[in-house]
Amino acid sequence: RINTNQYSLLFKRYFSALVANKSKPRIAATKQTIMKNYIFIFFIFLINANLVFSQKKDTISYTSSYALSQVIVKDNRIQIPFSEHSRTLNIISHEQIMASTAQSIPELLQSVAGLDIRQRGVHGVQSDVSIRGGTFDQTLILINGIKMSDPQTGHHALNIPVDMESIQRIEILKGPAARVYGQNAFAGAINIVTKIPDEKYIKINLFGGQHSLGGVNAVFVFPNKKYKQYFSVSKRFSDGYRYNTDYDITDYFYQSALKYRNQKFNFLASFSEKEFGANRFYGNDSDVFANQYEEIQTSLVSVGSQYVKGGFVFNPRISWRRNQDEYVFIRNNPSIYRNMHISNVVSLELNSDYSSDFGETGMGLEWSQIYLRSNNLGKHSRSVGTLFLEHRFQIFGNKIDLTPGVSASYYSDFGTKIFPGIDIGYRINQKFKLYANTGYTWRIPTFTDLYYEDAANLGNSDLEPESAISYEVGLKYTKGGTHLQVSYFRRDGENLIDWTKTNADDKWQPHNFNHLVMSGIDFSGNFNFQNRFDKNAIQYLRIGYTFIDAQEMDDQPVFSRYVLENLNHQVTVGLGYRIFGKLYHDISFRYLDRTALENYNLLDTKVSWKHKGLTFYVQASNLFDVKYRESNLVEMPGRWILGGVKIKIKG
Repeated sequence: RINTNQYSLLFKRYFSALVANKSKPRIAATKQTIMKNYIFIFFIFLINANLVFSQKKDTISYTSSYALSQVIVKDNRIQIPFSEHSRTLNIISHEQIMASTAQSIPELLQSVAGLDIRQRGVHGVQSDVSIRGGTFDQTLILINGIKMSDPQTGHHALNIPVDMESIQRIEILKGPAARVYGQNAFAGAINIVTKIPDEKYIKINLFGGQHSLGGVNAVFVFPNKKYKQYFSVSKRFSDGYRYNTDYDITDYFYQSALKYRNQKFNFLASFSEKEFGANRFYGNDSDVFANQYEEIQTSLVSVGSQYVKGGFVFNPRISWRRNQDEYVFIRNNPSIYRNMHISNVVSLELNSDYSSDFGETGMGLEWSQIYLRSNNLGKHSRSVGTLFLEHRFQIFGNKIDLTPGVSASYYSDFGTKIFPGIDIGYRINQKFKLYANTGYTWRIPTFTDLYYEDAANLGNSDLEPESAISYEVGLKYTKGGTHLQVSYFRRDGENLIDWTKTNADDKWQPHNFNHLVMSGIDFSGNFNFQNRFDKNAIQYLRIGYTFIDAQEMDDQPVFSRYVLENLNHQVTVGLGYRIFGKLYHDISFRYLDRTALENYNLLDTKVSWKHKGLTFYVQASNLFDVKYRESNLVEMPGRWILGGVKIKIKG
């Protein structure tokens, strides 16, 4: 057993090595390093202090694909099993995450059809995500139900201060989610659920590869009967696959949970820092934009509890999200052009769930104060208040479920809006379920849409919010480890916001456009064969397909930056099997046919040897060295090979 002093010495040595690796100088003295150091010291104090408590050894609680039908989806509202939802849902389990070749959450999301990930760089440096032909501003990202929307721009939505090892699962809700989460869930929502295992252990992941890639992830879990703690730190760095594409990413994550009588308390604190070359991320394809550089810091702190009284479950929570983005046009000469944006969002929530003989009722309220300070956009603030109510009825022997609901949101700069919606499900038998849903959804402009200005772009303070009515009808099949769902969807959008221009030499400027219809078909299939065949058999097979038809707008612009760049066809396939003994092989394939870019096929592969707490792995992304672009300006890397070792030490 390692004592407290030995743990402290271990941390000191580890972080000294991390600091020694940071060879690239910081470009600005205004960075909030004091906050980072304070959070880190606080983490270490909590972890070392907890070592005096006795530990309870238990089985680690992972979400398996096989038990997917019983997973409780972590809405902030009514919480029901995955198989009972009358919506299109996809879940990425912890096992899928560990088997994946992905090095970041954006790359992980590429395995789900219907999600369009547009990367400017690799390994989570900077990415946009959209659902079913929406834009990146129309997708809501959450961590344990906490909104990660950035008031400055949706480009920061995937600045997630959580490493992949700390994720229990990812829940993806396709279609209108404004009734559940409020504005910004225009085309759907992605909820990242973190974990606190019941087992005491330490886990280390060391890896390296081409382009001077290196990294380490360390996890420390200290549970006891009533109090659990989880801490992780990770670092990833590379010299880049072409000029000025180097990056250095560091993540800290801490979470704790306390049980006391009929109450539960939880605390979360996380911090992420990215420093990266941004070769042609913004601007055009000329060499003028090859020396751009960016640094981003994102932090999240939340304190919440759960209280049970009678048929009520109350969930109060307070959270604070901070994002700082520094952009430099010429990396080695910040004085030429530099932007600094700092956003803060403080939210108070009270969600509740009531169960009775008449069904289940979800209700609650939320109040957020939003602040932005920017040398380009100026100083702005916004207040947002939301009330919601929904009820789930089950009739005719639970064959039919009805979930009507409504959300009312107040915006200090755009007034009040009502978001009604309803989900309907019909249980044909134990395996098949028909479902349909419809809802009204909304998105207000970001501060960048309203006020940004530079040599090539000009904001528009007269913008109106986007709105849409969405419809969906689908069929689900669930039996054991097999989960299939297929649906038809349609979204009728009004006043959609897009950055456009009429002539090539004009500035890009956002405008509202009258009408755009997005419709299509969404299919996903999950087959988990574990425990069914012999040890050399296939472990899992996952298939996804999405077709999107975007009808032309009545007033279609000559040049469009975002709205008219949707996917037409998308295919995803994941396959995992045991080669022999303790040797496993995972394959990931995806095909993308985009409206504005050339289509492409990509194949990733991973071979792992696993024995108890030890895993060796080698993997290759873009195995066939395909040339492709996910964003119009940035060429993505070719074949990239890396390998590593994972060590898990149980307490």
